[in-house]
Amino acid sequence: MPAPYSYDLRKKAIDAFSRGEKKLTICQLMKISRNTLDLWLKREQETGDFKARVERPTREDRKIQDLERFKQFVKQHKDKTQQQMADLWGENLTQQNISDGIKKLGITRKKNLRVSRKR
Repeated sequence: MPAPYSYDLRKKAIDAFSRGEKKLTICQLMKISRNTLDLWLKREQETGDFKARVERPTREDRKIQDLERFKQFVKQHKDKTQQQMADLWGENLTQQNISDGIKKLGITRKKNLRVSRKR
């Protein structure tokens, strides 16, 4: 995700709008989009401030807690699709949870090398 605009740029844009300058002029001068300025103004009305939203931290609590048990499960059901594995595992897992767990274990699928024929 790209870095948010700085607080001082936001403050300058909001102050300029408060002084009565037109949105179009502010956007051209600050090189921001009109939508961005509108979002800042909306956030200021709703919350009283126009700070950038704090990003959510990455998830450390994975749905699959016991990786050893999961590794055995994957070895046992290696012929199944990820969706079928999710249905078999239970515990309200999705196909994406299975995919994330497999990636965390470092398991990749076997690729068949196809040799091209010589002409």
